[in-house]
Amino acid sequence: MSPSGGINPAPWLIGAFLAALAATYLLVLMAEHAGERLGVVDAPRPGEVQDRVIPRTGGYAMLGGLWLALALGYAARGWFLSSPGEGADWNAEDDQRMLGIVLGTLAIVPLALLDDRRRLGPWPQLVGQVVVASIPVAFGLRVSSIAQPFGDPLKLPLWLDVPVSVLWFVGMMNAINWVDVMDGLASGITIMGALVLAARALLFLQFSVALFPLVLAGVCLGFLGRNRPPASIFMGTSGSLLLGFGLAASGILGGAKVGTAILVMGVPILDAAWVIFRRLTRGARPQLGGDREHLPMKLHDLGLSTRNTVLVLYAVSAVLGTLGLSLHTAPEAPSIEKAYVLAGMVVVILGALALITFAVTRRRERVRSG
Repeated sequence: MSPSGGINPAPWLIGAFLAALAATYLLVLMAEHAGERLGVVDAPRPGEVQDRVIPRTGGYAMLGGLWLALALGYAARGWFLSSPGEGADWNAEDDQRMLGIVLGTLAIVPLALLDDRRRLGPWPQLVGQVVVASIPVAFGLRVSSIAQPFGDPLKLPLWLDVPVSVLWFVGMMNAINWVDVMDGLASGITIMGALVLAARALLFLQFSVALFPLVLAGVCLGFLGRNRPPASIFMGTSGSLLLGFGLAASGILGGAKVGTAILVMGVPILDAAWVIFRRLTRGARPQLGGDREHLPMKLHDLGLSTRNTVLVLYAVSAVLGTLGLSLHTAPEAPSIEKAYVLAGMVVVILGALALITFAVTRRRERVRSG
């Protein structure tokens, strides 16, 4: 029990956040040197902003920081989330789901190691992502139902719930992987998303559920200390998969908050959808890279520096996250206002992507002809 004899989650959550931040920063310093010694580095490639060789081992440090902070948090949980009169303030079923999450992050390691050694193609990566996603789903971390503002939530039968949940994880992993094209971008956007999902859990007094997204935010902030422009280290496959996996898990842990997750992650999700559409319309493979179709690359081509591009996308994510929290309702009874905001976000972001694409296309044509 807590020293005061009652439930006291604030120091527990803050301590876990700070532990994740400090542990990740120190591990990133070690991973940076290890990447240089072992030759696990990213060299500049056509169509990318990168201009020098940089270690891509940061994701392993992020995983280590996450595991350490979660272990400390769960070891200390009984001191802060239980009291003689009220008992333990956590759900045993959520503990089972958290076990699935941790095992899923462990499964990221062999997939990332294979990609670091052999540069896996899109299909082997997709198979690996499905395996990783299937682990928490097997432990009960599933979407289960889809809330809608006109009545009761739509319960998903198991035969539909499982593939939808796996798709949710795989989609989010790829959305973050694809937005990881500039120094500090993926980690910063993930901080916004994780903090919003943690705040939403706290609004429902789900203190134990809030631990994971808060630790994820701390991990990203610790990594950002070495990844902010100009970056000294990249997160690599292990990091981008962890961030997408972690956000997907946070969005359905303790009850589905898919609408909030989609809202705060609207930019990378809709950017990924737009890029797939653009590539398909010109007969290219959706997973093709190096074509500068992603929004950060287009903003860079319009004259924004790397730092300013990242800050603009941070600001957009922060605004969307604030909107998501301002429309706070119970997961099983979302307001019609949130549905309007989600629809409006889709229209506005897709419209902005279309206008930016048009402007970039015109600019590139002038450069080629001039």
